[in-house]
Parts: sequence; C-alpha cells; structure tokens
Amino acid sequence: MRTLTIEKLSENVGAEILDVDVDRLLHDEDLPGACLDALEQYGVLLFRELHADDDAQVEFGRKLGPLRAFPHLPPAAEEVMEISFDPANGNAEYLAANVFWHIDGLTDEVASKASMLSARVLPGEGGETEFASTYAAYDALSDDEKERLAGLHAVYTFEAIQRRSYPNPTQEQLDEWSSRTPREHPLVWEHDSGRRSLVIGAFASHIVGMDFDEGRALLEDLERRATTPDRVYRHTWSVGDLVVWDNHGLLHRACAFDRSQPRVMHRSTIAGREPIK
Repeated sequence: MRTLTIEKLSENVGAEILDVDVDRLLHDEDLPGACLDALEQYGVLLFRELHADDDAQVEFGRKLGPLRAFPHLPPAAEEVMEISFDPANGNAEYLAANVFWHIDGLTDEVASKASMLSARVLPGEGGETEFASTYAAYDALSDDEKERLAGLHAVYTFEAIQRRSYPNPTQEQLDEWSSRTPREHPLVWEHDSGRRSLVIGAFASHIVGMDFDEGRALLEDLERRATTPDRVYRHTWSVGDLVVWDNHGLLHRACAFDRSQPRVMHRSTIAGREPIK
C-alpha cells in the first residue's frame, strides 16, 4: 500500500495531499481508505490543482461513500451541484447564506458525511472558503462547560440560516422556508468513533427549554469561540483545486467576493449514515 504524502495546512484543521493526480485518484484501490482515515484526522483534505472533471469527481466520490443526487439542478451530472450566483442556477437564491458558518444538512433526516468541492471559475479576488473544527471546539471547553452542554438540544431550521441573508422576507419566502422540516438535535454530537463535536452554526435557531435570548447568546458564543482566527483554515482557491471536508466535525463558510464576477464551484456530497445523537 502506498502511503499518502501529507502536509498540514493549519494547527487545528486541514492537510494537503501532495502525491495524487487524477490517474491515482481513479485507480489506486488503497487511496479511498487512506483518504477517509486522513479526513478523520485532519477534517479537510486539499488536492491542489488536481483538475478532476465531473466524471472523475463522481467516480472518486463514490469510492468514499454513496453520493447524493441533485437531479433538478445543473450541470448535467446528477451527483454534482453547481455552486454559483448565476440566475440560471436554480439554487442561487439560497446560496447567499453560504457566507455564514454552517454545517450542511442539519435539517435533513441524516446530515451528509462529507462534501467535495472543486473550483471551475474564480473571481479576481475573494471567494475563499474557511473551515473550523467543531471537534476542536468541543475539546477546548472546560469540564464545567461540557457538563452544562450535556443533554441540551437545539432546533435547526432552514429559516434560521436564510433570515441572515433576508432579514425582511416576503410571505412567499416564509412559506417556502416553513415547508422545510425543522430538526431537533443534541448540541453535543457523540459520534460512533467516540469523539464529540458541537452542532452549531447558522442553522441553529434556539435551545430547547431555554429562554430564547439566553439560548441565542449561548449559540453565538460557542460559534464565536469555535471560529477565532487561530482556529480557522482559510483556503484560497486556484482553478482545479479539489477540497474534501468532514461535514460531521466542521463548520465552513464562503468568504465575500464581488458577485458581479463569476465564481463557479462543483460540489458532490457523500451521504451520511450516522444520525446526530
């Protein structure tokens, strides 16, 4: 078995895989398992300027786990979602919320395991993606804080994240947001691996059984502490980069850029099998 050549990207999260090209991505039978192990350890894996096309991205993604389908969205490959603000993108309205720290899929029955994102077209400046470990955020809590959070549950809604982009929504928006199922999850996720992470970010609406403002203050404090600059890896994209991240233990967000300029990313999502518990 060939080993991976890995270089850490920051103290708390992220590693660059240095010795993988598209041919190895598709044909090294040991690579998927090695990448999953590295993903568990580092949270984010960067394949710099790999230039994998949609077919290669999907083929490799399937080796990491079952992929979600996006049949109603462009481009043609149903296991690839285009992330852009082009009006032709049927999901563009909701993507404005990507600039807020979040975990994908907290309103799904089971949150996705991981995401793969490749850069196709980039703006002149800005548009980076930032990552912060919610494992590290939990580990940094004091024993008293861990005891306080144990047993707390929060409600996660599509409206909570969309209101950050549209603070004065139309009735049509409210109706559409309310059609999305809210979910209640423990604030601390006890993973099958034995690790614990915080379930925080922009989907979090309120803490169950706690005064609303007090609960909001707690959620915002946990997010702020998890995402201080020393805890964040900011990835500056080059065309052809492929990044894979562990959605079970990371917050992520897109950084600001001039939205009159194109920024086109192609995402594939590895379906989750582990409910939040």
